[in-house]
Amino acid sequence: MAGKEVVVIGAGFGGMAAAGLLARKGFDVTVLEKNSQPGGRGQVWKKDGFLYDMGPSWYLMPEVFERFFSHFGRKPEELYTLQRLDPHYRVFFGSGKKMDVLSDLKDNYKLFESMEKGGSDGLKRYLESASYQYKVAMEQFIYKEYRTIFDFMNRKLVFEGTKLHIFESLDRYAKRFIKDKDLRKILEYNIVFLGGTPNDSPALYALMSHVDFNLGVWYPMGGFGELARAFMNVAKDAGVKFVFDAPAERILVENGKASGVRAKGRNYRADSVVVNADYAWAEMNLLDENSRTYNERYWKKKAIAPSCLLMYIGLDKRMEGLNHHNLFLSSNWDEHFDTIFKRPRWPDDPSYYVCCPSKTDPSVAPEGCENLFFLVPVAPGLADDEQIRDKYYDKILTHLEKLTGERIREHVIVKRIFAHSDFTSEYNAYKGTALGLAHTLMQTAVFRPSHYSKKVKGLYYTGHYTHPGIGVPMVVISSEILAEEIAKG
Repeated sequence: MAGKEVVVIGAGFGGMAAAGLLARKGFDVTVLEKNSQPGGRGQVWKKDGFLYDMGPSWYLMPEVFERFFSHFGRKPEELYTLQRLDPHYRVFFGSGKKMDVLSDLKDNYKLFESMEKGGSDGLKRYLESASYQYKVAMEQFIYKEYRTIFDFMNRKLVFEGTKLHIFESLDRYAKRFIKDKDLRKILEYNIVFLGGTPNDSPALYALMSHVDFNLGVWYPMGGFGELARAFMNVAKDAGVKFVFDAPAERILVENGKASGVRAKGRNYRADSVVVNADYAWAEMNLLDENSRTYNERYWKKKAIAPSCLLMYIGLDKRMEGLNHHNLFLSSNWDEHFDTIFKRPRWPDDPSYYVCCPSKTDPSVAPEGCENLFFLVPVAPGLADDEQIRDKYYDKILTHLEKLTGERIREHVIVKRIFAHSDFTSEYNAYKGTALGLAHTLMQTAVFRPSHYSKKVKGLYYTGHYTHPGIGVPMVVISSEILAEEIAKG
């Protein structure tokens, strides 16, 4: 085992996790990263005393990180400081109502009951089911490699799948417990961050409500950049070498086997290559056509997860009407989903998310100032220009001013807008997607792109395109699965 050389393309969380785990197993690992810092989509941007997480901002499923760092004999609290948020988040509804989802479950039962008679009991039963789904999924299905359809469609999975409601839509399932449409949005909003819709995603993803309500919403002080540094440092301690500002140009293939990666005109030789770059881009740009597992036609048929219009805004004042996490869920909720998945276009009445980490962390903004991060989910592959960006900047700020009753526009001292073309240039994202591949039933488990190249021996993939899917915890799990498989040979 020792001396086997591996090159990893990409220092996102999946790439760093795979690199560290393989180094712990005796491999000689080098990570090549096109950008100047670790984290992939979780990199940070600094401007005039403001520090912005450019991508992930929800720290969920803490036990996944505990498990990962335990492989290195470490605990998260040794590497960064976690703060549990209370409230978890604030929700503004298009109907004009608003509510805070709190860390105390009993308080949330009271909130649901106040909006729907029987809502408390409905939420209890829904969360009991979600807790069961989560336990079974984590223990039996998530940390598992699926190589063939027979691994997925075995008797146990079919039996459990019925109980996990894999074959039912999330929205249809949630209606059994909660009738109020606004309350159901609280149970379904997170499917957007998994790249799906409540009507098209399996009810299995109700388990995210267990994550949300029971496991809690956390924040790493200093932002996700601290988490990225923790991943990089444990990998370095295990012996991993990092090379930044080194975009991959070619995956080297000799006699049907991966033999290294060319980056910045230099060949990095290896016995195996792990790709944490965008899967679709890597296949179509780093490999000859006869070495690709999936061709362009394959990707065009897939349901690609949303892109996002992101706005990084710094204010010279504090905001009173916002919490750390804030969701605006439009009355035209279904119509917004249609603009993403059915009839792609820029939305007229978008739902959106605002993160205000300076409510929790004074290090991310100058004293007396506020750090705002806006996320508007939009269809991938749309035209993206300055006129469109300016239009949505005005639209969203005008709406938030009306919603909170606070002036924002004249207090902006830092502004950056990030959209499709930036996702493409910064991360080589296919169609400018922010998330990768949507979580539909036919894009779950074995139906997601393989961890293994089917054409090139010794070529592997990890990240949000592969099983189990989208989100920092999921890509870490993907890399745990992959590292075990590679070590088996």
